[in-house]
Amino acid sequence: MPLAVTHSALSDVGRRRSHNEDRYCTDTTLGLFIVCDGMGGSKAGEIASGLAVETIHRHINEASQNPAFPLIGQSDPTISLSGNRLLSAIRDANRVIHREGRRNPDWAGMGTTVVAVLLTEQLMSFAHVGDSRLYLVRAHALHALTADHSWVAEQVRSGLMTEAEAERSPQRNIVTRALGVAPDVDITIGEAELQAGDRLLLCSDGLTKGVGTTRLLNVLTQTDDVSGAARQLVALANDAGGDDNTTVITVAVHEAIEQPMWNRVRQRLAM
Repeated sequence: MPLAVTHSALSDVGRRRSHNEDRYCTDTTLGLFIVCDGMGGSKAGEIASGLAVETIHRHINEASQNPAFPLIGQSDPTISLSGNRLLSAIRDANRVIHREGRRNPDWAGMGTTVVAVLLTEQLMSFAHVGDSRLYLVRAHALHALTADHSWVAEQVRSGLMTEAEAERSPQRNIVTRALGVAPDVDITIGEAELQAGDRLLLCSDGLTKGVGTTRLLNVLTQTDDVSGAARQLVALANDAGGDDNTTVITVAVHEAIEQPMWNRVRQRLAM
């Protein structure tokens, strides 16, 4: 059964920051969705996140036009060609950010998180570095498809800290992986088959710092309006304090209308 998606994206500076270091990309032709959250002094964070989005998008676009476009890094035989292409694009972004950080002293040490989705028919390839997240809503349940690469998340997974302690920890902003800070980066990759009725949420940590999963689920299931859901989520983040930039991409998966049927519908509407 062919699937189609509708989406909405929104980025907000929040209530405490002077500028927005988040960047995002939505390209439904490629089936590509990206959220990046930059870090670094002298506004280098927004440079890093901008380079990441630009490089990943360009890499995927060039590969879509040229099947022989080379992969960067070792291919993973356990995942699809699309998944390997997404890995290659993120490795490319890491290389570009690291190179530019070494060239410009003002940008030294800059980095960015990334969470990215590449849709190929019903297959979703997804990858992340850092603490930007991907959620799947299916059958009125919220599933986290990414696990934060952060100091507090690692403490929780090791049983050394509770979730409540992690939320209050002054170290909760420390990520253990980011694009651009080293010549190579460890990327977490996954794949899943999508179904009609699924919802996806890609977001920076400006949303999840102050908005719990129950509220996320309520917003994503109470309306079919992906734009309205994106606005509600950003508003919730700001109502919770707006301590950080917040970026969200909401995606709704539905059955594609076959072209002959759609032509008949348009003819009836015209009559």
